[in-house]
Amino acid sequence: MLQKSITAPIISVSGLSKTYENGFQALKSVDLEIRESEILALLGPNGAGKTTMISIICGLANPSTGTVTVAGHDIRRDFRAARSLIGLVPQELHTESFETVWATVSFSRGLFGKPANPKLIEQILRDLTLWDKKDNKVIELSGGMKRRLMIAKALSHEPRILFLDEPTAGVDVELRKDMWQLIHKLRETGVTVILTTHYIEEAEEMADRIGVINKGEMLLIEEKSELMRKLGRKQLTLELREPVEALPEALGRYDLELTNEGQRLIYTYDTQAARTGITSLLADLNRSGIAVRDLETSSSSLEDIFVSIVRDRS
Repeated sequence: MLQKSITAPIISVSGLSKTYENGFQALKSVDLEIRESEILALLGPNGAGKTTMISIICGLANPSTGTVTVAGHDIRRDFRAARSLIGLVPQELHTESFETVWATVSFSRGLFGKPANPKLIEQILRDLTLWDKKDNKVIELSGGMKRRLMIAKALSHEPRILFLDEPTAGVDVELRKDMWQLIHKLRETGVTVILTTHYIEEAEEMADRIGVINKGEMLLIEEKSELMRKLGRKQLTLELREPVEALPEALGRYDLELTNEGQRLIYTYDTQAARTGITSLLADLNRSGIAVRDLETSSSSLEDIFVSIVRDRS
């Protein structure tokens, strides 16, 4: 894995807001710094502002307020220099249906003023399992293959930054995992990857950092491991020898849930607390005459954390 750059961020977003003519505020003073060679996942429900922010960073929409710089280039004042560093894979599939795969990717490279490079185009198509489709017309491709083609187009001019807006929406699990491998490979070559996704496991699998956006506000941005350490909660599940109808008052100070018709007890505790309380819980259960047959622990998933953040800050 490449060492993270400790110099200036490759993308810097400051005070970014966007209000449409109808008064809807899609972004509310967003600040964000993106490091070189990292994978950043942006999570948020529909309408959270993810696509609007990407569109502004890529120069496809103008902000109401705020600034965006890409490798030091202001996206509005120095659009060509900034945009040449960015590859964008949008949610919607926009391709010329009657062009061949080869022609489509080659043309995209030419749009950025890059000289022809058949060897590079071949390598991109091979990496995306599109080489055997190079002479096919786009209209002949499946939905998953068209998604791969969009990524090939975005990579054709050798960008330093790749935006993937819902890259695996509507594709099967196998294709999704192929794309995960490709994204890791790109990061290893120094490409910065920013993706939006509805698939929590996608962020959990790939991202170095997680950003959570909702109602146009960036709620947090955190190292994935640190986020899960700070916000993750654990559960202890206790299978009881005999079912109980209700818990005695002595156990009221614990965060307990009685399930499975009184046969299972779930204890939720904070991983950051000085003490988990498990030892005292087991002792109090014993004093209350409740015998435990088996127990196991489980940690919060990123999905649990995401739902909790959005709920608490809505």
